[in-house]
Amino acid sequence: MTASHMILACCGLPGVVVSKCSDRDEVLRSGDLDLPCPPSLPLLLLSEEIIGVEGVDGSGRVVGVVDTDEAGETPEALNKMKAEWSALVVDVLPYKNTGTYILKSPEEASQLLDDHIVMTQSMSLSPFKKYFESRIANWESKLKMTQDVLEEWLTCQRSLLYLEPIFSSPDINQQLPNEAGQYQQMEKMWTTVMRKANNNRKITELCPDARLLSTLKTSNSLLEQVQKGLSEYLETKRRSFPRFYFLSDDELLEILSQTKDPTAVQPHLRKCFENIARLKFQPDLQITDMYSGEGEEVKLFQSVQPTGDVEDWLRNVEKSMKATVKDNIDRSLKVYYEQPREKWVLSWPGQVVIAGCQVFWTAEVSEAIEKGDLANHLYPQLQTQLGNLVKLVRGNLSRMQRAVLSALIVIEVHAKDVAAELVQQKLSNINDFEWISQLRYYWARDDLYVRVVNAEFLYGYEYLGNSGRLVITPLTDRCYLTLTGALHLKFGGAPAGPAGTGKTETTKDLGKALAIQTVVFNCSDQLDFKAMGKFFKGLASSGAWACFDEFNRIDVEVLSVVAQQITTIQKAQQQRVKSFEFEGTEITLVPSCAVFITMNPGYAGRTELPDNLKALFRPVAMMVPNYAMIAEISLYSFGFSDAKILSKKITSTFKLSSEQLSSQDHYDFGMRAVKSVISAAGNLKREHPEMNEELICLRAINDVNVPKFLQDDLKLFSGIVSDLFPKTKQEPISYGTLEQSMRSVCVERNLKDVDGFIHKCIQLYETTVLTHTTHNLCTCAFPVRQRHVQRRRSTSGAVDSSSVLLAAIKIVINPSKILVNLNVRVSDLLRIKFEKDMNINNRQTLRLLLLTLARPALLPVTEGFQKKRWKNGTEH
Repeated sequence: MTASHMILACCGLPGVVVSKCSDRDEVLRSGDLDLPCPPSLPLLLLSEEIIGVEGVDGSGRVVGVVDTDEAGETPEALNKMKAEWSALVVDVLPYKNTGTYILKSPEEASQLLDDHIVMTQSMSLSPFKKYFESRIANWESKLKMTQDVLEEWLTCQRSLLYLEPIFSSPDINQQLPNEAGQYQQMEKMWTTVMRKANNNRKITELCPDARLLSTLKTSNSLLEQVQKGLSEYLETKRRSFPRFYFLSDDELLEILSQTKDPTAVQPHLRKCFENIARLKFQPDLQITDMYSGEGEEVKLFQSVQPTGDVEDWLRNVEKSMKATVKDNIDRSLKVYYEQPREKWVLSWPGQVVIAGCQVFWTAEVSEAIEKGDLANHLYPQLQTQLGNLVKLVRGNLSRMQRAVLSALIVIEVHAKDVAAELVQQKLSNINDFEWISQLRYYWARDDLYVRVVNAEFLYGYEYLGNSGRLVITPLTDRCYLTLTGALHLKFGGAPAGPAGTGKTETTKDLGKALAIQTVVFNCSDQLDFKAMGKFFKGLASSGAWACFDEFNRIDVEVLSVVAQQITTIQKAQQQRVKSFEFEGTEITLVPSCAVFITMNPGYAGRTELPDNLKALFRPVAMMVPNYAMIAEISLYSFGFSDAKILSKKITSTFKLSSEQLSSQDHYDFGMRAVKSVISAAGNLKREHPEMNEELICLRAINDVNVPKFLQDDLKLFSGIVSDLFPKTKQEPISYGTLEQSMRSVCVERNLKDVDGFIHKCIQLYETTVLTHTTHNLCTCAFPVRQRHVQRRRSTSGAVDSSSVLLAAIKIVINPSKILVNLNVRVSDLLRIKFEKDMNINNRQTLRLLLLTLARPALLPVTEGFQKKRWKNGTEH
């Protein structure tokens, strides 16, 4: 520090003066800083850049030394901040064709605001602030006003963009006149604000405005009232038709905004019903038939006229659905003995066939036990019936008939195994535990009842479609026994065990056995008690089951509230009331409702359940499924004659692969992989019934596993497969038109059609045929696929419904696209998904984005042929 930089402040004369010293030591030689200023020293008036007035006390004594350079930084910093803000403007974009504008997210301004507010606050704490105190305070006030305005502005815009498509519907405006009026009032205020912003975009001139802040706060207050009214309106609709609780607000609003078009409910039926994919509307809009996701058509017992409110006629659809299933079961039981069994099983819907067969199996086993001819008469009869079904499934059948028989064979194999166990136990009393512990079906009092031990359940008559059934192993039987015992006592069930052991599937299959809608919900640590409460309302009011997957991922604070919510429902069930109060709302109770949870104990990120929650569920451990038995029965249901040998080879392949191959995150040798191979083998058996069964299994194993293996592991895997199938040689498969189309598209796109690339594209095609979804699609693969389908159409005129080559729907995600209503780039969202500091707004935005993009791919099939839906995340 030089002499010219040192000043001493004093107040010996009127006004503020500064005495300039030649050296710091001269001050110190006086003995102390606390001395009167020497009168011989020259006096200087305080200039704008010298702000050391705090170094003087009231008696005119020197009390401190001030650095003029440090003091001079304050006005310089203020001027620099003003200069930076003078160049900043708000980015205003026209919004659709509404004539108004929206604000692009001011990320740079927000970051600068945070930095400058911190800097200004540090200035206000400086000992040199006195002379510029008013300037600092004024600038800080302006920055805070700008920050408040921008926050209110963006909040208002988010709400506006959410509500704008809702209140653009005449139906919503008609049903919510008060909220529509408030929204229109707010929209006028928004238009005025945005027009002013478009005319003057400078942030420093536009934002620090108390009137603008007041206008935005008023707008947000109006929007809150509108959203509150909208939520109450949706709650009213959900109470009228409780299955609406299983739809999101957006999905429900999509239905309610098109009340004049009854067909608008079609995309959302799968969430409201177990397996109604669509309804058949006649030209006069009368509903006469329902279709399952598999394409099975069932005529409704009583047609429904979709007039009035949508929740009213959907309630009539639900009643008609249950009456239809019940009527079909009743009529099928009456004609069971009037025609050959092989003809009877093909004459009714799949659900009716399975229910009818189980009714007669229960009656025949009970009768055989009482007569004592279980071993001599009934067991051989069951073997013959099963053999006839397997012969039938190998014949020339339609896809729907084959699906019915496959599901029935799975059930019949278990029925035969139960009879064999009873013979081995030499059962002689129908009240013995070995018999009453089975699911037994009785048609009595014009209703179907299911009994297990001392529990009795009324069949739910929910339409299940023509879906497959789970292979019932001894582990499945034990799980059924535990869950039904819990239901009888009005408790929930809690299967626990590692991933891939069938916890969720077993719960869902028990729901199918009782014909009750089962909603599977994947839990995460983002769930709160409000979302869970909404879900529980839907369960209690509709009588459905819920299976909460990974339940122990929910935060323990939320679990404590959830325990109280479940307790409220279970107490109401135990008291057998018709309605009860749930979170301050009176709701109806359908006693068949139940809550199940599945858990993976010991996994990272899992929460220990509170004791009051554990007491509400009956636990059952599910550790190791019987892979060989599941594979054998599944292959048997597809018509394989050597199912026992082939099932052992399939399970041995995965066991040896898990031991010998390298450990990779994407390798899976568990139950899911086994099921994939079985499904692939079933598809090949259906396409090539005369092909060698060992060759079918070998090809299925390769199709499922080879695409995901690393190069080094492929050699080991080939050795394992060749040892298990020593006499079976897989012939090269000709892909004909598909490969030709791939090569021609490569030429068009200036790509080299090397054999390795073509081989990978073919593997991708095979994977899409076998699995539900495919991730990370390459940019060339889809055009190849699309080109192939186009050529199929050009030669035959249409895509064949029975062909494996399905039409494709392309959904392109453009990473560089700006999502106007979310004010964020797709590429930024996909990047921040994996960042730990991802904020709540970005997380919610990402979920909304992915949900919006995925929804079209999850819609049920509503056309004459099934379509593949491709999600391409790289093409742009």
